[in-house]
Amino acid sequence: MPPTFTDEGLRAALAIRRGYPDTAVLVFSQWVETTYARRLLQDNPSRVGYLLKDRIVSTDEFVDALRRVAAGGTALDPEVIRQLLTVPRPDPGLDRLTAREREILALLAEGRSNVAIAERLHLAGRSVEKHVTAIFTKLDLTPANTDHRRVLAVLRYLDAHRT
Repeated sequence: MPPTFTDEGLRAALAIRRGYPDTAVLVFSQWVETTYARRLLQDNPSRVGYLLKDRIVSTDEFVDALRRVAAGGTALDPEVIRQLLTVPRPDPGLDRLTAREREILALLAEGRSNVAIAERLHLAGRSVEKHVTAIFTKLDLTPANTDHRRVLAVLRYLDAHRT
Protein backbone atom coordinates (compact mmCIF):
# COMPACT_ATOMS: atom_id res chain seq x y z
CA MET A 1 0.00 0.00 0.00
CA PRO A 2 1.13 3.56 -0.62
CA PRO A 3 2.86 5.71 0.33
CA THR A 4 5.95 3.58 1.10
CA PHE A 5 4.69 0.16 -0.01
CA THR A 6 6.12 -1.49 3.12
CA ASP A 7 3.91 -2.24 6.13
CA GLU A 8 1.02 0.23 5.77
CA GLY A 9 -1.50 -2.53 5.05
CA LEU A 10 -0.45 -4.55 8.06
CA ARG A 11 -0.53 -1.50 10.31
CA ALA A 12 -4.00 -0.67 8.97
CA ALA A 13 -5.18 -4.23 9.72
CA LEU A 14 -3.90 -3.91 13.29
CA ALA A 15 -5.59 -0.53 13.71
CA ILE A 16 -8.88 -1.95 12.44
CA ARG A 17 -8.64 -4.92 14.83
CA ARG A 18 -7.82 -2.60 17.73
CA GLY A 19 -10.58 -0.09 16.98
CA TYR A 20 -13.23 -2.53 15.77
CA PRO A 21 -12.46 -5.95 17.27
CA ASP A 22 -15.54 -7.60 15.75
CA THR A 23 -14.50 -6.64 12.22
CA ALA A 24 -13.08 -9.47 10.16
CA VAL A 25 -9.66 -8.77 8.65
CA LEU A 26 -7.91 -10.71 5.89
CA VAL A 27 -4.32 -9.74 5.13
CA PHE A 28 -3.29 -10.55 1.58
CA SER A 29 0.46 -10.04 1.43
CA GLN A 30 3.53 -10.76 -0.67
CA TRP A 31 5.54 -11.94 2.38
CA VAL A 32 5.19 -13.04 5.99
CA GLU A 33 5.78 -10.47 8.71
CA THR A 34 5.69 -12.62 11.84
CA THR A 35 5.58 -9.69 14.25
CA TYR A 36 2.41 -8.35 12.64
CA ALA A 37 0.89 -11.81 12.20
CA ARG A 38 1.43 -12.57 15.88
CA ARG A 39 -0.12 -9.24 16.90
CA LEU A 40 -3.14 -9.86 14.65
CA LEU A 41 -3.75 -13.22 16.30
CA GLN A 42 -2.77 -12.55 19.92
CA ASP A 43 -5.89 -11.02 21.49
CA ASN A 44 -8.60 -12.67 19.44
CA PRO A 45 -7.64 -15.22 16.79
CA SER A 46 -11.14 -15.37 15.31
CA ARG A 47 -12.21 -13.39 12.24
CA VAL A 48 -8.66 -13.02 10.96
CA GLY A 49 -6.70 -14.30 8.01
CA TYR A 50 -3.21 -13.95 6.59
CA LEU A 51 -2.67 -15.29 3.08
CA LEU A 52 0.30 -15.05 0.75
CA LYS A 53 -0.41 -13.70 -2.72
CA ASP A 54 1.83 -16.10 -4.61
CA ARG A 55 0.27 -19.17 -2.97
CA ILE A 56 -3.36 -18.52 -3.92
CA VAL A 57 -3.92 -20.61 -7.02
CA SER A 58 -7.64 -20.10 -7.60
CA THR A 59 -10.35 -17.54 -7.07
CA ASP A 60 -12.45 -20.18 -5.31
CA GLU A 61 -9.70 -20.70 -2.73
CA PHE A 62 -9.52 -16.96 -2.03
CA VAL A 63 -13.32 -16.59 -1.78
CA ASP A 64 -13.46 -19.59 0.57
CA ALA A 65 -10.90 -17.90 2.85
CA LEU A 66 -12.91 -14.66 2.79
CA ARG A 67 -16.07 -16.50 3.76
CA ARG A 68 -14.35 -18.37 6.62
CA VAL A 69 -12.93 -15.16 8.08
CA ALA A 70 -16.23 -13.29 7.70
CA ALA A 71 -18.02 -16.17 9.47
CA GLY A 72 -15.72 -15.92 12.48
CA GLY A 73 -13.04 -18.39 11.51
CA THR A 74 -9.42 -18.05 10.49
CA ALA A 75 -7.55 -18.49 7.24
CA LEU A 76 -3.81 -18.82 7.61
CA ASP A 77 -1.41 -19.80 4.90
CA PRO A 78 0.66 -22.84 5.95
CA GLU A 79 3.84 -20.78 5.46
CA VAL A 80 2.55 -18.16 7.91
CA ILE A 81 1.92 -20.90 10.47
CA ARG A 82 5.36 -22.43 9.87
CA GLN A 83 7.11 -19.11 10.40
CA LEU A 84 5.05 -18.29 13.48
CA LEU A 85 6.11 -21.58 15.00
CA THR A 86 9.80 -21.25 14.13
CA VAL A 87 10.38 -17.62 15.07
CA PRO A 88 10.74 -17.16 18.83
CA ARG A 89 8.21 -14.84 20.39
CA PRO A 90 9.63 -11.68 21.85
CA ASP A 91 9.51 -11.71 25.64
CA PRO A 92 8.46 -8.31 27.02
CA GLY A 93 9.84 -9.24 30.44
CA LEU A 94 13.29 -9.77 28.98
CA ASP A 95 13.04 -6.42 27.20
CA ARG A 96 12.67 -4.72 30.61
CA LEU A 97 16.03 -6.02 31.84
CA THR A 98 19.03 -3.71 32.01
CA ALA A 99 22.26 -4.65 30.26
CA ARG A 100 23.76 -5.78 33.59
CA GLU A 101 20.69 -7.88 34.39
CA ARG A 102 20.90 -9.53 30.95
CA GLU A 103 24.55 -10.26 31.58
CA ILE A 104 23.74 -11.85 34.94
CA LEU A 105 20.86 -13.85 33.44
CA ALA A 106 23.22 -15.17 30.75
CA LEU A 107 25.59 -16.32 33.48
CA LEU A 108 22.70 -17.94 35.34
CA ALA A 109 21.91 -19.80 32.11
CA GLU A 110 25.50 -21.08 32.12
CA GLY A 111 24.77 -22.57 35.53
CA ARG A 112 26.82 -20.06 37.54
CA SER A 113 26.10 -19.47 41.21
CA ASN A 114 25.71 -15.99 42.69
CA VAL A 115 29.22 -16.31 44.16
CA ALA A 116 30.69 -17.24 40.77
CA ILE A 117 28.83 -14.37 39.09
CA ALA A 118 30.08 -11.92 41.72
CA GLU A 119 33.66 -13.05 41.20
CA ARG A 120 33.42 -12.96 37.43
CA LEU A 121 31.85 -9.50 37.29
CA HIS A 122 33.81 -8.10 40.24
CA LEU A 123 30.64 -7.35 42.20
CA ALA A 124 29.67 -7.79 45.81
CA GLY A 125 27.56 -10.88 46.48
CA ARG A 126 24.72 -8.70 47.77
CA SER A 127 24.78 -6.74 44.50
CA VAL A 128 24.31 -9.94 42.50
CA GLU A 129 21.43 -10.94 44.78
CA LYS A 130 19.74 -7.58 44.14
CA HIS A 131 20.15 -8.00 40.38
CA VAL A 132 18.73 -11.54 40.49
CA THR A 133 15.75 -10.29 42.51
CA ALA A 134 15.22 -7.49 39.97
CA ILE A 135 15.32 -10.08 37.16
CA PHE A 136 12.62 -12.12 38.90
CA THR A 137 10.49 -9.01 39.39
CA LYS A 138 10.82 -7.83 35.78
CA LEU A 139 9.99 -11.33 34.51
CA ASP A 140 6.92 -11.43 36.81
CA LEU A 141 8.26 -14.50 38.60
CA THR A 142 6.71 -14.29 42.04
CA PRO A 143 7.89 -16.50 44.90
CA ALA A 144 6.04 -19.82 45.07
CA ASN A 145 6.58 -23.15 46.78
CA THR A 146 5.83 -24.97 43.53
CA ASP A 147 8.27 -23.20 41.17
CA HIS A 148 11.98 -22.49 41.08
CA ARG A 149 12.28 -18.89 39.86
CA ARG A 150 15.93 -19.22 38.88
CA VAL A 151 15.13 -22.13 36.55
CA LEU A 152 12.06 -20.36 35.12
CA ALA A 153 14.14 -17.23 34.40
CA VAL A 154 16.80 -19.30 32.64
CA LEU A 155 14.15 -21.10 30.57
CA ARG A 156 12.72 -17.76 29.44
CA TYR A 157 16.23 -16.60 28.51
CA LEU A 158 16.99 -19.80 26.57
CA ASP A 159 13.63 -19.73 24.80
CA ALA A 160 14.28 -16.18 23.61
CA HIS A 161 17.74 -17.13 22.32
CA ARG A 162 16.96 -20.34 20.49
CA THR A 163 17.54 -20.34 16.77
